[in-house]
Amino acid sequence: MHLESLRLYCDVVRLRSFSKGAEQNFVSQSAASQAIQQLEAQIGAVLIDRTKRPFVVTPEGRSLYEACRSMLESWEKAKSDVAAVKARVDGTVRVAAIYSVGLHDVSRPMQQFSSLYPQARVQLECLHPHKVVEAVMSGEADIGIMSYPPSDRALTVVPLRVEPMAVVCHPNHRFARRRRLMPADLNGVPYVAFDRALPIRKAIDRALRQHGARPTIVMEFDNIETIKQAIFIDAGVSILPRHTVQKEAGIRTLAAVGLGVPDLARPVGIIHRRQKPLTPTASRFIEMLKESSAATATAAER
Repeated sequence: MHLESLRLYCDVVRLRSFSKGAEQNFVSQSAASQAIQQLEAQIGAVLIDRTKRPFVVTPEGRSLYEACRSMLESWEKAKSDVAAVKARVDGTVRVAAIYSVGLHDVSRPMQQFSSLYPQARVQLECLHPHKVVEAVMSGEADIGIMSYPPSDRALTVVPLRVEPMAVVCHPNHRFARRRRLMPADLNGVPYVAFDRALPIRKAIDRALRQHGARPTIVMEFDNIETIKQAIFIDAGVSILPRHTVQKEAGIRTLAAVGLGVPDLARPVGIIHRRQKPLTPTASRFIEMLKESSAATATAAER
């Protein structure tokens, strides 16, 4: 006995018509009649007296109708309750992010998220880029936020933004007075680079080679914050996403100068496992990250 047959029976009785009940359930009238005959065989009683026009529901049929109607209502409520649980934003979403994004871009959305959804919690861990991928792939993190997200069949990538690059230097450096620099201006200049294994280093090196620029690399680091510390002590200049030095440029502890390579920009995206469905909490936090990123981009354009 299937719920579909019971629902069909209840609709036929409620509407007092085989044809209308069949139409309500997207089956033919003959299919509806056969389904109710099978129901009667299973019950061992006549439910509908077809000898009368219009038909008459027997006492047994009326009893079954009342019982089935109550059962179907309980089933619909159960489905609704399960859907509500699935849609509820609660629990913990585990986020792995590279340092520059975790430090600059996640704290405000986290605060807003906690305020809107007090039953939910965001657990943030800042990691090296390849560790972000590892955390997501191993299931230690629900989502990862990183630059140059990898192309991998096991991962879904949600683009977040594209960050223009700038030459960053000490405010007393001769470049600080310039409005724009060309790649050739970097020739022979002491330069603080990213580690060679990082995608951002490879992208910057490729752009500099294409424009014939050869700065003198004096230091290499694996994260933006350490590079900024090197620039603070005037160890050299660097090329960094402008977004990551907005605060320092605003208070003039660093200077950010435009670079004449317009297509050099850092893509930032969110990654999660393709075969693992996101929880409602993780999905809503991703939407909040996208909203926050869009608002930041709009403000930067003004």
